[in-house]
Amino acid sequence: MGFGLTLVLSLVLFIYPVYGYDSLDPMGNITIKWDVISDNEANQVVTVSIYNYQLFRHVEQPGWKLSWDWPGNEIIWDMWGAEATEQGDCSKIKGERPPHCCEKEPVIVDLLPGAPYNKQEANCCKGGVLTSMTQDPGKYGASFRMSIGSASNDGSGPRMPENFTLGIPGYTCGDPVQVPPTKFNVDKGRRKTQAVATWDVICSYSQFRASSSPTCCVSLSAFYDKTIVPCSTCSCACQGQLGGDRCVRNGDVPPVLGLDRNEPPRPVVECTHHMCPIQVHWHVKQSYTQYWRVKMTVRNFNYVKNYSQWNLVVLHPNLKSVTEVFSFNYKPLDQYGDTNNTGMFYGIQYYNDMLLQAGGSGVVQSELLMQKDAGIFTFREGWAFPKKISFNGHDCVLPPPDEYPKLPNTSQFLAPSILTIIVFSLSLI
Repeated sequence: MGFGLTLVLSLVLFIYPVYGYDSLDPMGNITIKWDVISDNEANQVVTVSIYNYQLFRHVEQPGWKLSWDWPGNEIIWDMWGAEATEQGDCSKIKGERPPHCCEKEPVIVDLLPGAPYNKQEANCCKGGVLTSMTQDPGKYGASFRMSIGSASNDGSGPRMPENFTLGIPGYTCGDPVQVPPTKFNVDKGRRKTQAVATWDVICSYSQFRASSSPTCCVSLSAFYDKTIVPCSTCSCACQGQLGGDRCVRNGDVPPVLGLDRNEPPRPVVECTHHMCPIQVHWHVKQSYTQYWRVKMTVRNFNYVKNYSQWNLVVLHPNLKSVTEVFSFNYKPLDQYGDTNNTGMFYGIQYYNDMLLQAGGSGVVQSELLMQKDAGIFTFREGWAFPKKISFNGHDCVLPPPDEYPKLPNTSQFLAPSILTIIVFSLSLI
């Protein structure tokens, strides 16, 4: 029976490959919407929109780089709200002005803020950055418009492209699927127009595809145990694996690097035993009669990156009874209905929403007050520590459970000392 089940699962995965699934955001994806606004057979006007339908994972700088394969000899005549990185060879195209792009596989990037007004499009010009739906719902989408045609002389018009990619590590896009035409509000919603045709392309995320190694780790401590449990050794890498130019010893000056604005910089981290760019520390600080307090600290060990609009997602059964979060924003992620054991923490705008590069300022922290849930609350067996933590959507490495801070031995902790017994006996004389 075990062999049969294994065989069935292997066949299912072979026929329907699973590119990514996150139990904390099971429906999360990035959707590319391709709306044909007008079609006169030879040319089309198309609006392309990119929506980040993920609860906590966002697209950081340098942003998305949308690409696809044209099935024929399609060309892009003009574009608003974005631009192709390469024009390509347009020497065979006759006209008053050359096309914007003649590449078979064009790469499209968002315009930067402050782009010329006549090249802008609604919801454009954010440098390819997309926020998550939870953190900033007003900035989770991007759009651009283009006029496309065909270089063929047979009179055929442009066709729907294929093989879409986002140019972001970890994302895999499926095939275009035709859906009901998108409807647009005009005249302040008094009238609706609709696209000639609409296709959706769904892109899913996999951390295994994004990085071959983790990028953050977790350390633990508690008021009832003097031991601080550090991040596990080699959580993200080992010093010998990275080479001298990737690891800076504490007190040394990091090397001057030539950074490519169009590519994310490779981490240059402080030399530590864990070698992670990000460390999260969870400290059980205090216990009251009906409440308990936790202090969370996020430290940046990366010398070449500031984390703007960072977020921390924590899985813990007591998060359903959060009373107060002192220095972070907090939103519960109740994606499973009544099960409320996951929450998202992120910085307060203009206060600590930017986690600066490694150094004295590369730290953000907050305390968290929770009510003790009757029937489930305990300090035993590591219950007070999170079951899962992710930073910017990347899972952090937790220490082994057998290394968690432990309560003192109950009988020893409760037994009166000899000195106490002597003092008490003398008081009775």
